[in-house]
Amino acid sequence: MKETLRYLKFIVVFLLLTPPRVAFSQGSNLVQLSGVIIDQERQVPISGVTVLVQGTVVGTSTDGQGKFKLQTRAKYPFTLQVKALGYEAKNFEISGPESSLHFELTTQTILGQEVVITASRTEESRLKSPVAIEKLDIRAIRESPAPSFYDALENVKGVQMTTSSITFKIPNTRGFNIPNNFRFVQLSDGVDMQAATLGVPLGNAIGPTELDIESIEITPGASSALYGMNAINGMANLLTKSPFLYPGLSVYTKTALNHTGGTGRPLSNLTENAVRYAQSFNNKFAFKVNVSYLKGVDWLANSYQDQNPNNLNTANPRFPALSEGRNPAYDGWNIYGDENNNAVTISGVNYLNNSNETFIIRRTGYREQDLSNPTVQNIKFDAALHYRITDQAEISYAYRYGKMDGVFQRGNKIQLNDVYVQNHKLELKGADYAIRGYISSENTGNSYNIKPLADNLDLSHLSNADWGARFKSNLQGQLNQSATLVDAMNYARAAADAGRLEPGTAAFESLKNTIISINNWDHLNAGVATGTATGGAQLKQSSRTYNANGQWDLSRKIDFVKILVGADMTIYEVIPDGNNFVDFSRPVAERNTALADGSFGDNVYYKKFGGFTQLTKTFLEERLKIYASLRLDYNPEFSAKLNPRLAAVYTLANRHTVRASYQNGYRFPALFEALSFVNNGNVRRVGGLSYINEGLGYLDNSYTLASVNAFNAAVNTAVAAGATAAVAALDNRALLAVTSLQETEPEQIKSFEIGYKSTLLNHKLAIDWDIYANIYSGFLGQVEVAVPNSGTVGSDLAVTDMLAANRRLQTRYRVYTNAQNNYTNYGSSLGVTYNIYKRYTVNTNINYAAITKNKEADIFVTGFNTPRWSSNLSIGNPEILPRIGFNVVWKWQESFNWESPLVNAKVPAFHNFDAQVNYKLAKATIKLGASNIFNKHYIQYAGGPTLGALYYTSILFDNIL
Repeated sequence: MKETLRYLKFIVVFLLLTPPRVAFSQGSNLVQLSGVIIDQERQVPISGVTVLVQGTVVGTSTDGQGKFKLQTRAKYPFTLQVKALGYEAKNFEISGPESSLHFELTTQTILGQEVVITASRTEESRLKSPVAIEKLDIRAIRESPAPSFYDALENVKGVQMTTSSITFKIPNTRGFNIPNNFRFVQLSDGVDMQAATLGVPLGNAIGPTELDIESIEITPGASSALYGMNAINGMANLLTKSPFLYPGLSVYTKTALNHTGGTGRPLSNLTENAVRYAQSFNNKFAFKVNVSYLKGVDWLANSYQDQNPNNLNTANPRFPALSEGRNPAYDGWNIYGDENNNAVTISGVNYLNNSNETFIIRRTGYREQDLSNPTVQNIKFDAALHYRITDQAEISYAYRYGKMDGVFQRGNKIQLNDVYVQNHKLELKGADYAIRGYISSENTGNSYNIKPLADNLDLSHLSNADWGARFKSNLQGQLNQSATLVDAMNYARAAADAGRLEPGTAAFESLKNTIISINNWDHLNAGVATGTATGGAQLKQSSRTYNANGQWDLSRKIDFVKILVGADMTIYEVIPDGNNFVDFSRPVAERNTALADGSFGDNVYYKKFGGFTQLTKTFLEERLKIYASLRLDYNPEFSAKLNPRLAAVYTLANRHTVRASYQNGYRFPALFEALSFVNNGNVRRVGGLSYINEGLGYLDNSYTLASVNAFNAAVNTAVAAGATAAVAALDNRALLAVTSLQETEPEQIKSFEIGYKSTLLNHKLAIDWDIYANIYSGFLGQVEVAVPNSGTVGSDLAVTDMLAANRRLQTRYRVYTNAQNNYTNYGSSLGVTYNIYKRYTVNTNINYAAITKNKEADIFVTGFNTPRWSSNLSIGNPEILPRIGFNVVWKWQESFNWESPLVNAKVPAFHNFDAQVNYKLAKATIKLGASNIFNKHYIQYAGGPTLGALYYTSILFDNIL
C-alpha cells in the first residue's frame, strides 16, 4: 500500500511540473468574437463548424443557425482556423476588432489532405507524414457500412481484424496476428486501453462510445521510437470529441438481427443505445457525459475438425483404419478436455497376433457451446470536466468505466464475465505541450477458463487413469468377441463415459457453476466419480496501472530546427491471486511454504520508464523534411534499450510525396509473458523471468514436448515388437531434445519502409502506396517442455520419466521465451481513392504480406497468421439523392496457415459484402445496413467463431439541444 501511495504522489507531482513559461496570468485584453458561417453555394448556415484560434487552446463551434461566439486574449493579428466535414478548411486572419464576422465555405471533395497527429506526435498533413498512417474521421465513420465505428477499422488499408466475440475484436497490421495481440497498442486520448493482466486492449469494450468518437488514426508498423516499448506492429489512436467544440445532446439507438442461419445459434436480437451530453460555458468551462449499453447473443466457435489425425505420432499412426470411425485420439477444434494433457496410453491389449499392443486414447471432452455463455453485454460510461486556465492552458479530468462479457483467447479460451476496467485521467495541455497522468484498474469479475472447466468436469467422473482402465477393459472385451477395432473403440468409449455428467442436465449446470467459482486450477480431482470437483476454473485477476507522460514542442522557441521532447512512466501493480500471479520475489523455500499455506505474497510491480527527443528540419525550400528521433526505454528486469528512428519526406509540386524511414523497436514481455504462474490443464504456464524458474527447472532441466512425443511413438513401436518399455526408452533416448532455454529478453524489430502519396486531378484522385520489411530478433512465444521429477536431463531416470505411462513423473510447463532464429517479414499496401463523378467515390486497397523461411525449425511456432493477399473495394455517395446516401464494401482475403498453442490449421479464404443506406433529417440520421449481407459463413482464425450476417437499423439524433 505504501508503494502504491508513492506512485500516486509521483503522478501528482509530475502533473504539477508544467513546461517553462506556461503562463497562468490573463495577459492582454480580452477580445470578443462572433460571427456566422454559411455554405457559399447554397447560402445557408452551416452548423457544427469548428472555429479555433491558431496557436492556442481556444475554440468553439457553430450552432444550428451557423453562429459562433468566442473570446480570446490573442494579440492582433491572429488566425482563425475554420473546419467542417464536407467543406474545404480555411484560415482567416483577424487584424483588428470586428463587430460581426461572416465566413463562407466551399463544398469540395479533398482527398489525402487530412491532418494527422499520431505519426509524429504533432499536427501535420497526412500527405506529408513520414510513415504510413490511415485516418477515419466522423464523416468516414458515419458513411461506413460497418455496424460500428470500431468494425470500420476492418476496411482500412493494411488492417487485419480478429473477432473473438461480438464485444471483443482486435486489429493488427503487418503480420504475427493472434487474438491476444501484445504487439499492437491502442490509445484513447493518450490512455493505453489494455487490461494489464490479460495483456491486450479489450477491443473497444472500454473505449469511446459511438457518439463521442471524433477520429481514429492507425499507424501500421513499428511506432516504438515515439510511443514506447510495445508498439512494434502498429497502433490505433482513438480521439474523442472536445465538449468545447461538440456541445449538445446526442442520442443513438441500434437494433440488429444476427444468427440468421448457419452460425450455431438461433435467430436473435442485438441492441445498442448511447447518449452523449456536452456543454460549455463562456468558452472557459465545459463538461461531457457518455453512456452506452450493448446486449446480444455472441458468435459461436462451432467448428470441430480433428487437429490430431491418425498419421501423427500422437494418434496411433500404425492403425490408419481407425480414421474410418472416431479417432480415439481425437482433438477437436472448440472441444475441451480432449487435449494432449488428457491423453491415456493403453498398453498390453491383445489384438490380432500381438498380445502387447499399445493405443493412445484421449478423453471425450465438452463443446465450447456447452461451456460458454451465449449472452453478452457491454456497459460504458465516461465523463470529463475541462477548464481553460488561459488561452494557452487547458486542464481536464476524465473518468472512464467499461464492463463487458465475451470470449477471449490466449493459450486457451476464456469466458469473460463482468470484466471491468476503469481509469482516471488528469491532463494539462497547451498549444505546444501536454502533460497527463492516469490510473487504470482492472478486475476480471466472474470470468473463467474453459479448458480447466472441461478438465474438472471430466475428472469429477473418473480420473484419467481410472477412465483409461475402464476403456481398456471394455475394449479388450469387445475384441475378444471378434468386434472390429473401430467398433470396439467406439463401444469402449461409450462404456468409459457412462455416468459422466452431460450438458443440459441440472446436475451438469450445478457442477459447472461450482467449478467456475473455485480460483484454483492446481488441485484437479484425481479420484473416482464423486459428483463434485476440487479443481476450479475461475479467472480472478486484478491490477492497477499508473502512468505519467508528457511532451513539449519547442518549435516556437527554436528557429533553425523543430524539437519535440517527451517522457513517460508506466508501473503495473498486480494483486497476486495464487493461481495466475504469485509474488516470486521471496527465496524459493519461503515462497513454496507460503504457497502451501495459501499466502500469495505482496503485490507485484512491473515497471517501464522512457524518454524521447525528435528533431525535424526542412531543406530545399521546405520540399525535403528530415525526421530524427531517439528514445531510451528502461525496465529494471532488463538492460536499457535505445530506439532510433530516421525518416525523410520529399514533396514534389505540392502533390507528390516520397518517404523513407528506418526505425528500431523493442517490446518488453507483457505481464503474463514475464510473471505468470498458472496451471492450465496439467500444464503450468510460466513467465520467462529467471527468478520464477528458481527451484522449478523448466529453463535448464527439461525436454521439448515435440521430442517427448516422438520418443513415445518410437517406444510404442518397439514395445509392440516385443521390447519392454524400460529397454525401449533407453534405446530411444537420443530422440529426447534438451530445451536449454535462456532467460527471457525483450523482443526486437528493425523496420524499413518506403512509400509514395499523391493527389491528382484537382484532388479527385489519391494514391497511397508503401512497401516495408521487418526483421525480428528474440521473437517471443511459447514452448511446451517436460521437466523430469526423478533426475536431471540425460540421466536414465529422467529418460524413463518421459514415458507416457509415467506422466505423473513429469511436470509440464509452457514457457514464454525467445526464438532462436531471426524472422523477416515483408509486404506492401496500395490504396487508391477516386472521386469519379460529383460525389461518387470509389476506394480500393490491396495488401500483400509474407515471411521468409528459416533453414532450421525453431523451438516454437511463431504464428505469422496473416493472409498473403487481401483486398477491399468500396463505392459510395453521401448524397445520391437529397438527404439520401449509400456505401457498399466488398472484402476478400485468401486462405492462410494459422498457428497457435490452441489450434494449428488452414483458415479458408472468404469474401463478403457490407452495405448501408442512410437518410438525413435536420437533426437525425436513419441508417439501414448489413455486414456480410449475403450471410456467407466464415472464420477469421482457426478455432475462432463462425461469423455470419448482421442486419441492423440505427437512428442518430445529433446535437438536438
